[in-house]
Amino acid sequence: MSKPVKLRIGLIGAGNIGNVHLQEFGKLKDECEFVAITDTYLPLAEQRSAQYGIPVVSPSPEALIARDDVDAVIVAVPNMAHAALTIAALESGKHVLVEKPMGLDSAAAKAIVRAQKRSGKTVMVAHQMRWEPLSLQVKGQIDRGELGKIYTAKTGWYRRKGIPGWGTWFTRHEQSGGGPLIDIGVHMLDLAFFLMGEPKPVAVYGSTYAEFGPRKKGIGNWGKPDWNGVYDVEDLATAIIKMDDGTSLTLEVSWAVHMDTDNSPFVQLMGSDGGAVIRGSEGKFLTERFDQTVDVTLTSPEEDEGARVRLSRHFLHCVRTGETPWTSAETGLRSNLIIDAIYESSRTGGEVKLDWSL
Repeated sequence: MSKPVKLRIGLIGAGNIGNVHLQEFGKLKDECEFVAITDTYLPLAEQRSAQYGIPVVSPSPEALIARDDVDAVIVAVPNMAHAALTIAALESGKHVLVEKPMGLDSAAAKAIVRAQKRSGKTVMVAHQMRWEPLSLQVKGQIDRGELGKIYTAKTGWYRRKGIPGWGTWFTRHEQSGGGPLIDIGVHMLDLAFFLMGEPKPVAVYGSTYAEFGPRKKGIGNWGKPDWNGVYDVEDLATAIIKMDDGTSLTLEVSWAVHMDTDNSPFVQLMGSDGGAVIRGSEGKFLTERFDQTVDVTLTSPEEDEGARVRLSRHFLHCVRTGETPWTSAETGLRSNLIIDAIYESSRTGGEVKLDWSL
């Protein structure tokens, strides 16, 4: 059997997350190759080009997207540019892997979904948590019916002191779309919906708080602060999300909070026949046998190729076969709708119903 033709990839964004994509897709050299790279800071793109042997440094994202030798584009730039670049790539006939969140808000996400439907090309959101070994183990048990009906779940990520890049685009609402809710909360939403069987959310009640950032407290070690910059996002968010089938999900996330936390992301699933919990790199099943509670510890394989490699391989597979990605544009829209609704609910003090119309 002949080898498949390599997918030719162009990378927009040569920063930290762009470098992760270079490393992980680089492990699939028989299936793909990077043919072009660009960044707003071209010397960094030139550095990555030399490091990874990428033949072309494009002078701009527009120039990269226009190239005939690019089949797919990875969008690894700040949130405010996701929609424009993704839509431009789709309109140029390219497939797209876009970093989370898919859009700055639900309006941007809806524009991406419309563009994807017009183009017929693949759009996938880079949510790697679905591909973690514990997530896949739990999902396998759920699909076999071991938990019964999952009627409610709780997910979150409490960082005690982790505000990133104070004063930079991370903490400017017009550029980031929000604080921990859209930064790390979007990951937890995606993972929880994956494990719950992709129910349809219809209403949200939530609150957000900014008790640390405005006082320049709770600063983490990610990103370089700009102390003359702006902080106008939340540093903690909490919400309950109601589904059309009666199930529910509670979400809690923070960049900074005074509480006893191990800083690990978590999901707790409550089913009629059993439960499951994932916290960081640990997990367990919980059930009842012979009137006794029973816990089964979950372990990750000692040698694992990694969630990002599986994510990358799935993107390549979907491009080749036309299959819908696990993290499709529609799942990206779902996250943006929920996040927007949480912000609106916090402003108004009431429940917000989701508007799915395109």
